[in-house]
Amino acid sequence: SKSSIPVCGSPRSVSQAAKPQDASGDSSWSDMTVMELKKELMARSLPVSGLKASLIERLENAPATPASAAVGIEDAVPTTPRKRTLRRVVTPEEEATLGIVVTPEEEAKKAKRKPPAATKSPRKRPKIEPGSLPPPEEGWEDIYNLVEELRKDRTAPVDHDGAEQLPEKNKGEKVYRFQVLVALMLSSQTKDAVVGMTMRKLQQAGAGLTVENIHSMDPQTLNKLLHSVGFHNNKTVFIKAAAETLIEKYQGDIPPTADEMMELKGVGPKMAYIVEQIAFGRQTGIGVDVHMHKNFNKLNWVNSKTPEQTRVQLEGWLPREKWSDVNVLWVGFGQEVQQQKGKLLRKIMTCSNPLGAMKLVKRLGFDVKKEAKKIGMEEEVASIMKQN
Repeated sequence: SKSSIPVCGSPRSVSQAAKPQDASGDSSWSDMTVMELKKELMARSLPVSGLKASLIERLENAPATPASAAVGIEDAVPTTPRKRTLRRVVTPEEEATLGIVVTPEEEAKKAKRKPPAATKSPRKRPKIEPGSLPPPEEGWEDIYNLVEELRKDRTAPVDHDGAEQLPEKNKGEKVYRFQVLVALMLSSQTKDAVVGMTMRKLQQAGAGLTVENIHSMDPQTLNKLLHSVGFHNNKTVFIKAAAETLIEKYQGDIPPTADEMMELKGVGPKMAYIVEQIAFGRQTGIGVDVHMHKNFNKLNWVNSKTPEQTRVQLEGWLPREKWSDVNVLWVGFGQEVQQQKGKLLRKIMTCSNPLGAMKLVKRLGFDVKKEAKKIGMEEEVASIMKQN
């Protein structure tokens, strides 16, 4: 008869395990484990589900399996062997033995063929430390100073509906800081004028815009007050959650650092750094919005794809003494370029460097000639442009 095939490392084969004899000489399955019983059932192509008693009953009613038909568990469960293709380079000696003729063209191809390159791990973007980058271009300070001059009047929307102007300073420091945080949370994807209108609604609702009032306010009531701002449903959830966290962890005050603020839902780096600067007079980072991101790329001051990348690169070269004002300065300037063109052009015509200012706003997408025609200043603008 055929030799037995070991099962799962055991010297006993399925056929040897079959029909064990008890003390009286009768066959008994009860002394076998459930696993051994299932192996016997698999060898007979019988179902293997059920309790031990069912398995024994199934085996007792099954015909005996002859030793010649015994199979191991590996044979009982058919498997598809993995095909492995081994590629081997044929040596010149084997080519000669096998009669393979290699043409000069094939020889040249072989010589040019490069070995497969080693798999490279993705390169990590090197960390940029503040002050570690050189300035982007010569003359950037002239541009910066020109923008400061054009923004001296502080008449952009951010100057009267921004997070620094909207909070109620007469309500106490905690309330003021909380309102600064709320104003920044509302500002995402929302114009400053709408944020201002919404903040005033909140300040006049019930007990006012305090962390305790927002915490106790019904979510539907809060959502109705926030209806005008972008993504008001999400902001309702975020502001309610923030109020709860401030009461539980910070005694009703806001977190003292930008890093802790960013742990609040709905608060990103831009908001956190601006809140930190306004509420605590501390500047550990620069708040960069979408408009700053776009304009700094147009000026080639950064080469980035997201506002967060812009922030990191900007911090790499912009002097720290300018960090506290860069957001409100350039956000307001961007608003004037987009929304207050006539007013901006009049300021350009009376500034210390009208031609330089015209070149600057043109780089940001401002059509100087078109706007001059609208406000009747074509001749004045043309005379300045002739100086180029």
